[in-house]
Amino acid sequence: EIIEALEELRAVDCDRLTLGQYMRPSLEHLPVQKYWTPEEFEELGAIAREMGFSHVRSGPLVRSSYHAGEAG
Repeated sequence: EIIEALEELRAVDCDRLTLGQYMRPSLEHLPVQKYWTPEEFEELGAIAREMGFSHVRSGPLVRSSYHAGEAG
């Protein structure tokens, strides 16, 4: 599903990507289905770069605001 989503993003010329892990903020929120390792995020980041994403941030604690001040 992740690779399919990446393909769909590239199909609409998206070239910046942020991949992070959902972390359950409290017991009242949805449980985590799978914890991804940093190595799995590195692999997904490499795949995204191979697909043509020019700016990729990929890691368990990466958020869309990660390095938001870095324009360009």
